[in-house]
Amino acid sequence: MQELSNISPSYDRLILMVVDGLPAEFVLGRDDRPAPEIFRKSMPYTQSLLDRGVATGYHAKAAPPTVTMPRLKAMVSGSVGGFLDVALNFNTQELLDDNLIGQFFKIGWKMVMLGDETWLKLFPRSFTRHDGVHSFFVKDTVQVDHNVSRHLDAELLMIDWKLLILHYLGLDHVGHTGGRNSVLMGPKLEEMDEVIKKIHRSMVQNKHGRTLLMLVSDHGMTENGNHGGASYEEADALMLLIGLRDYDRRPSTHKTVNQVDITPTLALLFGVPIPINSAGILIADTLKSLEAAQQLRALELNTWQLFRLLQAQLPDLSCSSSCGVDKDGPGNDIGECDGNTEEIFCCLYIKAADLHKAWKSCQVLGSNKVEDYRSTVLAYNDFLRTASEWLSRRATNKPVGLLAFGLTGMILSSLILLSLLYQLEQDVCMIKEDRTSHFSSRMHKWHMDEIFVMAIVCFLVLSMGSSSLIEEEQYIWHFMTSTLYFLLLRKAVQSISSVNTQDQGNFMERQIKRRFIQMSSIIFVLISGRILRGWHQGGVNWTNFPDISKWLESEGTAYIKPVQLVSLLLLTTSGFYALSFLRPSKRFVIVVGLSFLFPAILVLQYIINYQSSGVPASSNNATLLVQIIYATLGTTTFGIVVAVPWFMPVRNPKGCSSHHYNVLHVGIADSLYLIGLVYIICWGLLQLLLQQPINSAPILLLLVQILASMCSSSNSDPEPKQWVEVAVVYYLGMAGHFALGNTNTIATIDVAGAYMGVSSHSTVLSGILMFMITYAAPMLALLSMLINLSRRSKISLVNAQDVDLHFLLKTTLAYPCLVPLGLNSIFLVAYTTILLLMRNHLFVWSVFSPKYMYVCATTACIYIGVLIVASTVFYTYSTLGLRKMWIR
Repeated sequence: MQELSNISPSYDRLILMVVDGLPAEFVLGRDDRPAPEIFRKSMPYTQSLLDRGVATGYHAKAAPPTVTMPRLKAMVSGSVGGFLDVALNFNTQELLDDNLIGQFFKIGWKMVMLGDETWLKLFPRSFTRHDGVHSFFVKDTVQVDHNVSRHLDAELLMIDWKLLILHYLGLDHVGHTGGRNSVLMGPKLEEMDEVIKKIHRSMVQNKHGRTLLMLVSDHGMTENGNHGGASYEEADALMLLIGLRDYDRRPSTHKTVNQVDITPTLALLFGVPIPINSAGILIADTLKSLEAAQQLRALELNTWQLFRLLQAQLPDLSCSSSCGVDKDGPGNDIGECDGNTEEIFCCLYIKAADLHKAWKSCQVLGSNKVEDYRSTVLAYNDFLRTASEWLSRRATNKPVGLLAFGLTGMILSSLILLSLLYQLEQDVCMIKEDRTSHFSSRMHKWHMDEIFVMAIVCFLVLSMGSSSLIEEEQYIWHFMTSTLYFLLLRKAVQSISSVNTQDQGNFMERQIKRRFIQMSSIIFVLISGRILRGWHQGGVNWTNFPDISKWLESEGTAYIKPVQLVSLLLLTTSGFYALSFLRPSKRFVIVVGLSFLFPAILVLQYIINYQSSGVPASSNNATLLVQIIYATLGTTTFGIVVAVPWFMPVRNPKGCSSHHYNVLHVGIADSLYLIGLVYIICWGLLQLLLQQPINSAPILLLLVQILASMCSSSNSDPEPKQWVEVAVVYYLGMAGHFALGNTNTIATIDVAGAYMGVSSHSTVLSGILMFMITYAAPMLALLSMLINLSRRSKISLVNAQDVDLHFLLKTTLAYPCLVPLGLNSIFLVAYTTILLLMRNHLFVWSVFSPKYMYVCATTACIYIGVLIVASTVFYTYSTLGLRKMWIR
């Protein structure tokens, strides 16, 4: 290899120390400002190396998704990953692409890996010795690093290895559990500084060859300690080189490079080929110890490698001519090359090659000039920078035909759902109008609320084409939902004037009372919606603005814990109040209500004894208590759902005959109402346990908001169409999703909460908990559909003369299932189309791809919720059907 490259390896051994999640800002500062004083004091030895010029630091910009596995692949292969790697990050597979670890293995290097087991999954059979640890068990901030450092002294004395990888996970776990400002962050940085000190002193004292220490981080972290998106805080990774030969021993300005640039840099420093799929650019400053000819040779090798990669992507790229290059001028301005893509690359490539050739000719004649050398370097850099940027964007290209085929399937599925919904609306209208002549005239009469529900869908579809609106989608949902309820309030006010004052006093009094309850419910929804809107400043551009959650967190546990306790009390009280409406079944309802007191008391005990606004409790007692809560809530909910249809007392509804068909159908309605309340109370208690303490009040507001919305609909006259009711609740769920602090970036996913009650790492269990935390609000809205379904069942019983199972299912179950599925199918098809069109957009990885992952996850949430609702309804209907047979 040396003979081919004419570049000797600069080092014999490499120590690659990865500090997972360490932002470069903690060490190098930001925007020409030094690192915060608290972090500088935590890493005194590292800062002394930087101040004396012994260490050279870079901001290594990480491409999204900023999660561990794709970032490690970028560092060792130079390839640009995709957002599919986010899913693969939880189930890492062997890396088959050309990479540095494979290159080192081929030349006989012995390698040792200590730390994150992701390395072992990516490169099985590559390491002579290894000790891997789980990377996802974020509650462990101590042992996970101790398992690495316990081997360090012995390994530093060993002379058999050429590559030592140390991957520390503790700092990332500290971020996930407590954020950047966690009380554990300072001690963890001090621990990492001691490791760096030990390694550097070993390098100075031991003479086992020329050793380079490279300290890197795979990504940064946001203020709350999460990562995955493309914000500066998440992408600000660190690269620190300690031990560079003949480097300028003066502190320098910390430059910014791309993380993929690590690959060609290490390859040329250690004399191995650059991986063929690398899109990185050599960091030329690291080769200052080489002679000018060798530095240009390194740039030439990097250029050849990228040019071959371009040729694989552009078959028409062939540089047989100079493409009009002015050989007499310096030719270092990228603006001098124009034309199509192939012509620009050809022009830049030939320009650099000709200048290099001219420089070598002058070297033979002994007339080299510094300006000629600089012009050649600039020409190479122009080509490398342009090629690297183009290749990074080109990584998004996929087989369009296959994608179009999949999109066609989605469109057909959406059309089927929407056609079923349209046919259902026609059938229901015909049944309600009893096939009278009024049917055709009323079919085309649209009310303002119905028009606006459809307008929301259209606006959301249009907004998906804007990266800024995707980043700030929460404002769309809050604004649209509030506007919709203002329209409903306007409709309620107008309906007061329609009350006939000639009616009997009692009837008019009841009508006015219903209007008052309706308007009060709508006003409550609007007020609570405004509070939810101000609870979190989500998105990207306004996340640093003050909000309620930041104010409470700044005040500390003394403010947050009372909010949690009050939220738990009010949630339980609201549940009992809603249960009280089943008055004829009072004893049975009391038994059901009391069954939830025990898990509520357990949640209360956990909040008081273990939960704080900072780091979640990780003691064995806390874990055991959470597991007991899981078991109690699950057993209670399952038992009630199974038992209610069998033991629910049945009664005769007002306005119906005493026929046993009607009596048992009312039993069905009462059973669904009770099961629906059990679902949402159970879900609310579970979320009070799983969510961040700051989100306890939003959970309460969301639950009461949904109940108030249904109360408003039940007191409306005329009754709104059922598809409008269901759509409104669906919109409340989506607005609530963002009110809990979720955004369209991966960084807002609550990883720490996914390990509540988990004593050892389980990818499946933690994934389920993470999904439940993220989609708490949409699932709450879907589960509440059973209450809507129950109310509609009673209305159908009163209005219909001939009640049968087919009629009830069509007028009740179909809407809560088809409306969410239909709305979601529209959003899924629309965004899939937009993503296909935007596949070469500048923000495809940072904005559009993360959003698409959320769209797909939302689809899974909708289908799960609809499946639960449908299964519950069919079980209840079949059970009551058996009871009807026995009554006969």
